[in-house]
Amino acid sequence: MDLLFWPSQANNFRRFTPESLAAIKERIAEKKKQQAKVKQENKDQGVKEVKLTPQLDLTTYKNLPSLYGDVPAELIGEPLEDLDPYYSDHKTFMVINKRRTIFRFTATPALCLFGPFNPVRKAAIKVIIHS
Repeated sequence: MDLLFWPSQANNFRRFTPESLAAIKERIAEKKKQQAKVKQENKDQGVKEVKLTPQLDLTTYKNLPSLYGDVPAELIGEPLEDLDPYYSDHKTFMVINKRRTIFRFTATPALCLFGPFNPVRKAAIKVIIHS
């Protein structure tokens, strides 16, 4: 089996930080440039893009598969970088509760006021994911 598709225990869970959000924004800009380039090259040809789809085992409101290992206690209820490669260029983060249920949230400002690192928004996320 290819090691790229098998998650390693050491790298599974990383906190969602402002640096993570900046990296996502860079990937989005890079993807847009690449799509514009491909669109220019394939204008005459009827080539269709292959689109990545979300992994079914990492769907929102499902339990985290045991394949990904145990969530460290200090990361339960905390914003994490998304494990699903589909979301690598989406402004989203995930939160896992004590029952290993996956919750996904957008990293864009809520109500045009509360960014993903705002204490009010963090408190609201804690309330939402509480079992």
